[in-house]
Amino acid sequence: MTQLSSLYARAGRGGPAVRSAVRVVAHRGASHEHPEHTLAAYRQAIADGADALECDVRLSRDGQLVCVHDRSVGRTSDGRGVVSAMTYDELAALDFGGWKGSGHGGARVLRFEELLELALGAPYPVGLAVETKHPSRAGGRLEAELVRVLKAYGLADGASGRVEVMSFSRNALVRLNRLAPGLPAVYLIERALRPPRPPFAGHAGPGIDLVRRDPGLVRRLKAKGLRVRVWTVDEPEDVELCLRLGVETIITNRPREVREYIDAR
Repeated sequence: MTQLSSLYARAGRGGPAVRSAVRVVAHRGASHEHPEHTLAAYRQAIADGADALECDVRLSRDGQLVCVHDRSVGRTSDGRGVVSAMTYDELAALDFGGWKGSGHGGARVLRFEELLELALGAPYPVGLAVETKHPSRAGGRLEAELVRVLKAYGLADGASGRVEVMSFSRNALVRLNRLAPGLPAVYLIERALRPPRPPFAGHAGPGIDLVRRDPGLVRRLKAKGLRVRVWTVDEPEDVELCLRLGVETIITNRPREVREYIDAR
């Protein structure tokens, strides 16, 4: 057991294991244990009981939706280059797992459709929280392709409750709402709420650093009628802070430990 796992185990003792209404979203999969945005990370997140899987999407040069956080591939692969300047085949030739250490090598770039099919085939209803990454040379083509794929799977109208879209970019959320007004929208917040939140975005997503500095932000957001999710929450004391503040959704790299902590509490 790791030191942090031990902290979770000690903090979570004493209560009945009744599943909480707080949603746990796996940030890029179970990315503490596995390389982010890989099938292994997402399969682990499902095994861990995550309520939803968070992913970042970008467009390759030939228009493929791929799950990569950074603008370039240098941090999470054995290659170099900008995602939007590379074809899918060029991205697929890289190792997106070896950077995590021994035993993780050989993972290839994940297409969004693969992740979607994994979620739809899960043994229980698993949601997807999809963030479109900007700035990008793809511009609005990114949102258009995402909605096209969701429509092909019958998920763009929001009726299934399986998909929600997120962005730090107000313009991206406006485009998504124009193309698929039924999808729940999350306005991610890193610093201040500028530019103003789009009126159709019913969810606000501040980072944990911001919540630590200003816990009253959650109360103010909820007073506006917003549902609040906080990213990226890995430490037991931060989980406890979020629960105390009434946060509805926690995004974490450690879905199993956070889920167990919340349910035990």
